[in-house]
Amino acid sequence: MKKVFTLGVPAVILIAFVIVYSWGCQADPIATEDVWNTIKADSNEGGAVVQDVAEIPLDEVYDASEMILDHATAEFFGHYAIDDSFLSWIYSNYGAATLIALAEESQKEKPDAEAWYELTGSSIHVLWLEYNQELGLRQDELALVHWKDCASEDEVVLDFTGDINFSEGWETTEYMDAQSGGIYDCFSMNLLQEMNDADILMVNNEFTYSTRGTALEGKAYTFRADPSRVSLLNVFGTDLVGIANNHMYDYGPEALVDSLDILDHAGMPHTGAGRNISQAEQPVYFIANGRKIAIIAATQIERTYNYTKEATETEPGVLKTLNAARYVAAIERVRENSDYVIAFVHWGTEGTHQYGADQVNLAKQFVAAGADVIIGGHTHCLQGIQYMDGVPIIYSLGNFWFSSETLDTGIAQVRIQEDGTIRFRFIPCLQQEYKTSLVTDATEKQRVLDFMESISTDVSYDADGYVIDMSQ
Repeated sequence: MKKVFTLGVPAVILIAFVIVYSWGCQADPIATEDVWNTIKADSNEGGAVVQDVAEIPLDEVYDASEMILDHATAEFFGHYAIDDSFLSWIYSNYGAATLIALAEESQKEKPDAEAWYELTGSSIHVLWLEYNQELGLRQDELALVHWKDCASEDEVVLDFTGDINFSEGWETTEYMDAQSGGIYDCFSMNLLQEMNDADILMVNNEFTYSTRGTALEGKAYTFRADPSRVSLLNVFGTDLVGIANNHMYDYGPEALVDSLDILDHAGMPHTGAGRNISQAEQPVYFIANGRKIAIIAATQIERTYNYTKEATETEPGVLKTLNAARYVAAIERVRENSDYVIAFVHWGTEGTHQYGADQVNLAKQFVAAGADVIIGGHTHCLQGIQYMDGVPIIYSLGNFWFSSETLDTGIAQVRIQEDGTIRFRFIPCLQQEYKTSLVTDATEKQRVLDFMESISTDVSYDADGYVIDMSQ
């Protein structure tokens, strides 16, 4: 449902609200009755008038506001500091009938926060951001948010890939540089189209962007790309990259910080590493079709060695989840202010299609913390899919474009429906001779889906790759 009411809050109220919030509520708070009296006076003078004011007396609107403030739960408010100023903004933008309907919902034994979305077309999390954006408040929160237009009002489509590698001297990069079409000769056009058609695309960035640093002594494979390679991400239509993996620290802290700077300068959102632990724990937020989606990355790898450093209060590094406590706490925090939380995790044992007990145990903790989807990587080969308490998990997407090896790969697709449900899909692809292609042949596509089913648990796949939870 789209917005119906577009009139703003009277200017005098907006100014007062900004002053109150800017002073940290040190000034005398604006009385709820005064707010509504001001709106009423402004309406009587021919100012901002919502469509249903003639049908619903302002006294009833005032009572509805008081009812919401007195009885709504923290969950219904999205854990935000909702007050009369926010509710007057709702009234001004969506009308009295909406506010009264919200009041009725707030009186229920278990009020459903989904009511905000059903009545306005935006969740409480999105409404809160829009309110603060209009009033010029909480700019630090807004700076972390990316607003996306979707191809359809009926769903949000997110695509996720496994490992890519633009490292200098690596075989894929050397092949790409030798082709007349460059990177366009390394992916089939229909695959590039699929990636660009997604509303949100995330790839695993398995290397650093830098010309500085020294390869870590004793590490078998170290990957570093020239900073100019960051522009290649635009060919895919990339919206964010995962940088919680075991190669972001290959050339030490200097190259890691360079990578952060290069990605920031390119306007490329990233999650999973930072200049300190606070940054490394930071998710990326997207607003799409009235929903707030958080994506947060961490790495279990390395499990034996410690080449890749975890960020500290003062030192750069990645967010680790070998010990899951910190990542679990981060998911829990993000859960409170998001409609959906997607965990992007680097884990597992290389070269095996069978996911391990360690991955399952971690997944249980992530689900309990509030993850709605778990996307795994690292193993350089595909691993299966499982539903855990209704949460879809793909344990590893493996390589996406990483070598000359002939290897099944694919895209994990998350489709968030208008009614809030999630459809999960696996789109088969093939990496072969330095080129990754969308699998279009029906027989070959079915072969990959059959293989995925054989390494998955209690799921089946339809002909289009949609995953069916058979555990219920």
